[in-house]
Formats: sequence, structure tokens, C-alpha cells
Amino acid sequence: MGEALIDLVPSADDPETHRAQPGGAPANVAAGLARLATPSWFAGALGGDGFARAIERRLVSAGTELGLCARSPLPTALAVADPGPDSTGYHFHLQDTATFRLADRAADVDRFGAVYVGGLAAVVEPAAEAVAATARAGAERSLLVVDPNVREDRTLDPERSARRLRDLCSLAHVIKASDEDMALLWPGSAPGETCRRLAEEGRLVVLTRGARGSTAYTRTGEPVSVPAVPVDVVNTIGAGDAFMAGVLNWLTTTGAHLDGGPDRLPRDQVEAMLGFASQVAASVCAQTGTEPSMPARI
Repeated sequence: MGEALIDLVPSADDPETHRAQPGGAPANVAAGLARLATPSWFAGALGGDGFARAIERRLVSAGTELGLCARSPLPTALAVADPGPDSTGYHFHLQDTATFRLADRAADVDRFGAVYVGGLAAVVEPAAEAVAATARAGAERSLLVVDPNVREDRTLDPERSARRLRDLCSLAHVIKASDEDMALLWPGSAPGETCRRLAEEGRLVVLTRGARGSTAYTRTGEPVSVPAVPVDVVNTIGAGDAFMAGVLNWLTTTGAHLDGGPDRLPRDQVEAMLGFASQVAASVCAQTGTEPSMPARI
């Protein structure tokens, strides 16, 4: 559940020219899951412009169901990407768009093995209230998965946004976050220590660190770290979302989201999950675009 928007990405041949690329973390995760042969539904909102039609084509071609997607005649939100050597910054055009006209889907969560929330829709009104209500229901009646995916913008109140995202994390059964996310949401505490504390409260917490790999924390075991898969990097946009899709695919196809809870996974399964998700993320880094491909099971 969340935003589907358009990333305006500088062209590799001419940085002054930007290409329009469907994006938004929740939409990327939904499409990524479908590409990995995991049934997914996107509970977002699509507008009435050409960008919305491009987003819809992308989701439908991936195999994502749109039966919970709201419709609006308003335009689509834009994110102007500013890629750097290690990560990508964004400048947003969010106000008065269809992207955040989300409906409360609390009544629907029983239908699904997992409910994913996070990102801009979790902090931008009017979507934020619908996301919060759906997340509360998801925490009670499904597996709630949160990727805070912190974004900063002149139109967003950083303190209020951080509070909303921390509230979602407090409800979650599974948290996937970058080291930058953790530092922004819990300043003054090392990201690893924050992850350990959140895991001890009964969660699976996965910390991603870009080229430095990933670490998972569970309620009962020591942290498990896996290096990033070596790859000639063409693009980093959507790599974290592909990793998230890999984690969800692994949890649901192995049944680990049901058998004792993901916070109690044994070390060998945690390592297998991280290794698989890292391969999925690498498949995005090695190409333009954000569509992952299915690696061999490890």
C-alpha cells in the first residue's frame, strides 16, 4: 500500500535530459513481487494523465492486481532523481496529485498473507491516515511489513514524518530499512543498536547498507550478515525495493512468515533469505530500470 509516481531520471547520454520512469517504493515492491511469481495487489491511487497510464501498463505487465487501486482525475506525483555514487536523492512534486488519494483498506487485510506499507504515502496527507489505519489492521490480522524509506522534502515536516514512520515500525512484524533510514528516525543511536532493540521486541529487522551488504536481526539469535552480490552497477534506483521484494518472496514461498513467525527464523534460513534478496537487488543494479529478475535459489 502506498504511492506509484514517476521518477524523472537523468539520461546517461545527456544529464540535462530526463526520462520518465514509473516508480514509488510500494509500486516497485508490488511489481517486483509479481515478477518473482508472488501474487501481489497494489493498493494505491492512479491519476488521469499519461504518466498514470504508463504506471498502470507497468503494473499490469508485471502481473500485479489493481482491484484495490483508487482512481482520480488529478495528475501524478513526480520525483526528480539526483543520482549519486552511493545513493539517489530526490526533489518532489507531490501536492494536489492523485498519488495520495488512497482509500482505507483495513477491511481487506484478511485476504492477504502480508501487508506492506511505508514511503511517502505514509507521511503525505491525505494518504497517511489511510495507510496508518490499514497498517493497524494489518498488524492485528496479517503480517505487517514496513519499509520506512525516509524521504526529505521542503513540503514535508521532518519531525511529524519521522513520528509517523516510527509509529508504523512499532506495529510491524518485519522491518526493512537502510542505515540512513535508521539514523534519521532514531538519531543518536547506532543503526545496528536500533535494529537490535526493535528485534528484541519481537520483529525480524533487516538493515541494508548498499554495497556493504545487509544484516538481519531476530528476537532470539545473533545478527546475520551477508555481503552484497558483486555486480557492475548501472543503476541503483529501485535496488532497495527489489531487495524488499526478495525478502517477501522468500518469506512467503518458504512459509517462514507462518511457521513460528519471521522473528524466530534460525540462522541458516536468515542467511538464505538475505542471500536471495541480495541477488534480486543485484539484478536491478546491473541494468537500467527497476524490474528484478528471479535468481537461482540459494
